[in-house]
Formats: sequence, C-alpha cells, structure tokens
Amino acid sequence: MAASNKTSTGPSMFILMGIPGLETAHAWISIPFATFYVISLLGNFTVLFVVTKEQTLHKPMYLLLCMLALTDITISTAVVPKALDIFWLNLKGITMAGCLTQTFFLHTVSMIHSAVLLIMAFDRYMAICKPLRYTTILTNTRIAKLGLVGLIRAILFVLPTPLLLSRLPFCDNYIIPHTYCEHIAIAKLSCGDTTMYRTYSLVIPFMVIGIDVTLIVLSYGLIIRAVLRISSKESHQKALSTCTAHIWVMLTSYASSLFSNLTHRYGQDIAPHVHIILANLYVLLPPMLNPIIYGVKTKELRDKTGQYIYRMCSPGANDF
Repeated sequence: MAASNKTSTGPSMFILMGIPGLETAHAWISIPFATFYVISLLGNFTVLFVVTKEQTLHKPMYLLLCMLALTDITISTAVVPKALDIFWLNLKGITMAGCLTQTFFLHTVSMIHSAVLLIMAFDRYMAICKPLRYTTILTNTRIAKLGLVGLIRAILFVLPTPLLLSRLPFCDNYIIPHTYCEHIAIAKLSCGDTTMYRTYSLVIPFMVIGIDVTLIVLSYGLIIRAVLRISSKESHQKALSTCTAHIWVMLTSYASSLFSNLTHRYGQDIAPHVHIILANLYVLLPPMLNPIIYGVKTKELRDKTGQYIYRMCSPGANDF
C-alpha cells in the first residue's frame, strides 16, 4: 500500500504554510518582514549606486562591498516576496520547479556570500600585513576573478541538491510547514530513502563553509598579531577600525546561518514557529544590517553617501 502512494515524478505543487500556529498573526508578522526587506533593498542599492557613481571608490574593497550587496539582495529577494504572498494574499502554492529553483538560488547565493567574506578577510590581511604589495596583488581584475571562482564553486557544490531532491519519491503529503522551500523540509516529505541526500546536504556545506571560516579566522588572527605590533596608537586604532565592520558582518552572517541549520536538523524540541521565524531572520537581518554596518564603519563610503543624500535633498546645492 505504501508503494502505491509514491510518485516517481514527484508532486506538481507544494503548499507553503507560512508560520504554522501563527496563521492569525500573519498580517502582523508581515509588517517587520516587509520593513526589513525594504530597508535591505534601500541600503544595498545605495551601496551599489554610490560605489558605481563615485570614481574614488573604484577600489578592491568597495568592489567586494558591491558583491556582498548583490548577494544580500538576492538572498532576501529569493524568500521575502513569496512569504509576503502567503501573509497578504494567502497564495501558498508553489510548483515543484519553483520550489527547487528557490532552494538552488538560496543555497548558491549563501555559498557565494561566504566566498565574498573570505575574499574580504584576505583583502584586509593584505592591506594591513602586506601593505607594500597590496596594490599589485589585489587589483580590481583579480578581485573579479576571485568572485567568479566563488560563483563557480557554489554552483558546482549546490547543483546536486535540487537534482537529488527531484529524484526522491514523495507521498501524499505535499505540505511544507515553512515560508520558503527549505531543502531539509522538502526531503522530510519523501517516502523514499533520503540517506544519500541528507549526507550530501550536511557534509558539503559544512566542509565548504568550515574551510572558509577557518581561513577567515586565520587571516584575522594574523591581522590582530600585526596590529598589536604597531607602536603608533593612532595607526593601531585605524587598523582595527578597518576590520571591525568585516568582523561584525561575519558574525551576523555565520552565526545566524549556523543556528538556523542546526535547529532545523536537531532542534526537535524547539517549537516549529520559533524555528521558522529564526530561519527567516537569517535571510532578513544580515542583508538589512550589512549596508548599515559598512555605512557607519567605513568613513569614505559614509562621507560619499552623505554627499549624495545631501544633493538629492537639496536641489539647489550644486548651484553654490
């Protein structure tokens, strides 16, 4: 009987339930979702606009900020619009192809995001520990090539995930208790053996992200050692301030991602609505906070952004 309930081609449609147990509060929950998303788009598009327009910001560090902004925009856009459809219009259906596409983009961009953070750590290491060689080694062209390598790496490692999911047999239950197509939630609906998929989806991300985090920690360890050797207090503070923003961004990104993944796999005692809210914070908070952190901590970017805002708010300012 169980075999007769399996479908070899998979379901044509999944149902995303939003946040189970809080259906009556969906309209209220949508307010911070929409607010965070709008702030994220405004902040990240502002970074892209200012860096693109301002010639003095056409440097490796700001090219990396643009890469980070693009990943933040993509991560939040892959999730939030569909969540708002559920909250506002009760449009819970999503096709199998749409679900797998959402999963692919979400995890690919997350891995690209990690690669960008690693390149940022290497950029700060070269700027502080090898300043005389910085301009010759880290050119805009080389940063773009490193970003391309990060993109190719992410696609190669993430592509098997939707392919493996599409081959799983599914039972009669096509309801996903989530606001987006989280790959583990999809695998749990299968009536077949998911051992190979679960192994791949656990080992590969932790291996890749683990290597990135290890290299980032090593880079900042060397940076801190170099900073402590600086005798000038002013230079000491300047060197530390250039790294503070990067460290905050890495903490918010990796901490929220790790917590979300671990609670989804092993947090059976955590209430489902708590886990789903935390999983959504992973795609809402870092994209919103990253441009704010860099806007506050990076003086050159802060000053240029302030100048553009002043020009837009004061049409006659250019006449003086």
